[in-house]
Amino acid sequence: MNVERIWRLGHRRELRLGPRAVIMGVLNVTPDSFSDGGLYDGSVARAVEAALAMVSEGASIVDVGGESTRPGAEPVDAAEEQRRVLPVIRALRARCEVAISIDTYRAETAALAVEAGASIVNDVWGAQKDRRIAEVAARTGAGLCLMHTGREREKLPDVIEDQRAFLGRSIEIARAAGVADESIVIDPGFGFAKAPEENLELMMRVGELADLGFPILAGTSRKRFVRGVLDRDTGDADVATAATGVLLRERGVSILRVHAVAPTRDALAVVDAALAGRQA
Repeated sequence: MNVERIWRLGHRRELRLGPRAVIMGVLNVTPDSFSDGGLYDGSVARAVEAALAMVSEGASIVDVGGESTRPGAEPVDAAEEQRRVLPVIRALRARCEVAISIDTYRAETAALAVEAGASIVNDVWGAQKDRRIAEVAARTGAGLCLMHTGREREKLPDVIEDQRAFLGRSIEIARAAGVADESIVIDPGFGFAKAPEENLELMMRVGELADLGFPILAGTSRKRFVRGVLDRDTGDADVATAATGVLLRERGVSILRVHAVAPTRDALAVVDAALAGRQA
């Protein structure tokens, strides 16, 4: 299921996907993100050091976000989002060669972030909130992650059929803007207007999305449905997150987006070794 392919990114970069899982580290430079809000807000130095620690633990991508996407979060305007993320991206690019992703749905922020050194645009609205973001990806050659969401719309009853309908539209938008297929990955959007049972079913059936023809990125890290399985709202959920990473990797997911890199890195090393043995 883990077919080898190259993900084309901005600034003439690329990532090899398939034989080994790729880890995307989460860097929220916000005061109110659900897991790590306020840890790095306002401090470029702390944010960069946190990113470098993720890289040292095995992250191949650092995903920088300046607006919380948790349910009920207060929205920020584009200027505030850019004030938060752009200095971090510039400083991180000056310190290391890791692939940097900008977590935004705004075309203006995406364009400035790529100019500052990001090579991936990660849009939680799948290019359907601001379609110009696909034009930015096409113009700059940036990798584009199209995420599924159930917010602000009626969902289809079957979780996979809803995925195909929403992501199919996102793919159409990206292609119409001129984004190359080699630059696109898709994300099933765990936790975004999905009930706990929907998330669990989606985790087990995510391999069915392979027929869309794109690599899959998934982010279950510290999500509410994972904590729900543990029956607690606080405390460490990183081991449970690593367990979800194993299940998702077995089902063909190429990229795992996590807050704590090391536990998922170790879990994925085991599953990748087992998968390699199965294919030998």
